[in-house]
Amino acid sequence: ALKLRPHAVCIVPEKRQEVTTEGGLDVEGQLEWAIEFTKPLLEKKIEVSFFIDPDVHQIASVAKTGAPFIELHTGRYSEVFGTLEEEKAFQDLKGAALFAQNFGLKVNAGHGLNYQNVHRMHEIPNIVELNIGHSIISRAVFVGLEQAIKEMKALCEGVKG
Repeated sequence: ALKLRPHAVCIVPEKRQEVTTEGGLDVEGQLEWAIEFTKPLLEKKIEVSFFIDPDVHQIASVAKTGAPFIELHTGRYSEVFGTLEEEKAFQDLKGAALFAQNFGLKVNAGHGLNYQNVHRMHEIPNIVELNIGHSIISRAVFVGLEQAIKEMKALCEGVKG
């Protein structure tokens, strides 16, 4: 990233055997590393975010790194969508987003969001970005990219389409 200088990077935990990331990064447990890793990126004017679970300790730790963004892992909400556990998982996300914003952090969110469960994300104030590309591209195979984007945009804005 320091060589290529992208506009932004998101620090994501990943294990070789995972098909996709199964949880957020433990910034709290590796705070010194996170601070040192972030510093040169910020010096090169690269926006940094950390992909974390909706946990106040992780959020407070990210705030100490100087990174301007977090990306909340929405996997738990996505997994329990449509069950009795959905409301708690959603409120955990919403509470984490508000907590992060109190630190001045900008909030992105993603993982497992799709056309069935994304509609509640508009209830969380000031979300900057939702990472939902996999779902959009999968839908585009059937309806075309333009229609898939229109449908997702309407859901994200809370418009029933």
